[in-house]
Amino acid sequence: MDWYASSRAGVGTLDWPNPEDDWDFSDDLAITEHDLRTVLGPDADDMMAEAELDVDELIRLINAETTMLPALALPDLASADRTAIVEAEEEPERALVTAVKTWKKRFLRGSVLALLISITGGGAAALAMNKSVTVDVDGHTETVHSYGKTVGEVLHDAGLTVGEHDALSPSPQAPVGDGGVIKLERGRHLNLVVDGVAKDSWVRADTLAEALDQLGMSGKFGQGSFFSIAPNAELPLEGSTVTINTLKHVTVYDGDSAPRQVTSTAVTAADFLKDQNLSLGPDDEVEGGLQFKIADGAEVHISRTGVSVINQQEDIDPPVQQIKDATLDAGKQVVQDPGAPGKQIVTYRVTKKNGAETDREQLSVKVLTEAKPKIVRVGTKQPDISNGALWDRLASCESTGNWAANTGNGFEGGLQFTNSTWQAYGGGAYAQHAYQASREQQIVVAQRVQAGQGWGAWPVCSKKAGIA
Repeated sequence: MDWYASSRAGVGTLDWPNPEDDWDFSDDLAITEHDLRTVLGPDADDMMAEAELDVDELIRLINAETTMLPALALPDLASADRTAIVEAEEEPERALVTAVKTWKKRFLRGSVLALLISITGGGAAALAMNKSVTVDVDGHTETVHSYGKTVGEVLHDAGLTVGEHDALSPSPQAPVGDGGVIKLERGRHLNLVVDGVAKDSWVRADTLAEALDQLGMSGKFGQGSFFSIAPNAELPLEGSTVTINTLKHVTVYDGDSAPRQVTSTAVTAADFLKDQNLSLGPDDEVEGGLQFKIADGAEVHISRTGVSVINQQEDIDPPVQQIKDATLDAGKQVVQDPGAPGKQIVTYRVTKKNGAETDREQLSVKVLTEAKPKIVRVGTKQPDISNGALWDRLASCESTGNWAANTGNGFEGGLQFTNSTWQAYGGGAYAQHAYQASREQQIVVAQRVQAGQGWGAWPVCSKKAGIA
């Protein structure tokens, strides 16, 4: 929509083409002394003196010279994309007033300068003319041409904004002249994750290396550390996440293998297994779990549990066949035929942990060769004894006639031998203990004891039995 200028009462105003609209912008569009001094800046009086004009005359000349004003781009209140310089949340009246004021300021600057140049040949307007300013943004320079008097106005003309974490020099309110330099360092959000620990920071750096230097972390990460981006890579303006894993020296104890030293940038045990190309079986495990944190100097213990099925050849012991032999003294045995062991294949399921067998289960047996029995002749002949009735009377006193007596008091059998006496007088030929031998065998040994020690070997019962 175009706006047209008219001269009413010596004041520059704009007519609204729709008479039904009741918005009045005459006060906002009127050119005032304040407007002129804002445009001309601190040199306003000097420039008007150079042109031999006062404020009122300058306003009159501007109104007289201006017959048509440039088109004013007003906010499209019906569109979601409002391109005007006011915010979308403002009321329509306020938005339009703001747009008009901004438009007037820019229009006046050009109009006033053009008028002064035509009157004075340019001398009076020299200070307010277009400036050439160098703008350095993160080391990248460009030349900006602007009528702006301050750093903020020049940046506005260049389409640059200053964020909360940016650094600007000079300040936005500082004046800037032709040939001036403005330096703007953009702030970048950096989410730095070091060995799994995240830390948010804001830096003014183009590269990761510069950012680490600003954070006091330059040189902290030794050779071999992992970087998700190269240290000399540029950091995006919109922010980034960078992962750094330091190089660690780790001792690995893998099953029953000898421990070994390795280096890795892994953060957890799971990462370490992947980094070292190690896999776990269904029953294997890492001490501390897969989320165990790996630090420099750490030890990783891997417990290996393996199950295997093996076939093993074994001997079959010959079965023993006993043949009673009355020609041999009772208790004696003679091997008639030693026999021969057989052969068999036994299948086992074997479980090992770290190389040591922890369980063995027999699954099947296959006989290859049957075993040949061992034949043993066992004597049944009882020794000849005399005075059996006498020894029966003595046993009746010693053990109530129980030839298998074994009460645990150290005396055994019908005649209550100590085991040392039983062995000393040849009782071991019949049995390991007296209570295991027959009546006749115990009497045979007792006769030997009596011959060696006399009836004093049974001091009490030999008298009671009327023997001693």
